[in-house]
Amino acid sequence: MGSYMIGFGLSVLLTAIPFWLVMNKTFANPQTTAFIIMAFAVVQIVVHMIYFLHMNTRAEGGWSMMALIFTLVLVVITLSGSMWVMYHLNTNMMPPMEHDMSQMP
Repeated sequence: MGSYMIGFGLSVLLTAIPFWLVMNKTFANPQTTAFIIMAFAVVQIVVHMIYFLHMNTRAEGGWSMMALIFTLVLVVITLSGSMWVMYHLNTNMMPPMEHDMSQMP
């Protein structure tokens, strides 16, 4: 029960801090805010895996860690491939702009 309460407390804290950062506009640069929020998301994923899924290197003779590494590799390949395809579709399929939109009345 104590492990679940620690995990719950950390999850609430790791959700509340990014929410506060966005609502108070703490950083002027949106990219900085997005990077910090993504860092909090990664930490929250680790907290969930440790406190709620009880994943460690010893469980099931290391098979849960191998499954985690395999899943991470597949996610990275899928996300990077998707971003690559979307970037190239945007670059190659968008019509060229004949004029600058800031010059429009």
